[in-house]
Amino acid sequence: MLKHAAIKKYGKKLLPKLQERYGNHNFYSASQVRATVYQCNFNPKYLPLGYLLFLEENALTKILSIEFPDLCIDDYKAEMCSYLDRKKYHGSLSQLIEEVA
Repeated sequence: MLKHAAIKKYGKKLLPKLQERYGNHNFYSASQVRATVYQCNFNPKYLPLGYLLFLEENALTKILSIEFPDLCIDDYKAEMCSYLDRKKYHGSLSQLIEEVA
């Protein structure tokens, strides 16, 4: 249940927090996403999800290679999509993942 709540929070509340803190942008920087995750009490275990959703692709590749070198982004996307399908969650997170997939 905690995993579902944490992931759902990323889908429902991370974008509004980023917009509130940094304005409305298509993409945010890794430091903006990271700061928001830690300072606004998001579960940092899912920080790669925040990066996936809100970083431009080149920035995503670069930051993941530094912070999460063992993470395969394609596998991570598939895992998140599969999890959301199993939980039948079709909220804003599902739409965001479809956009970046």
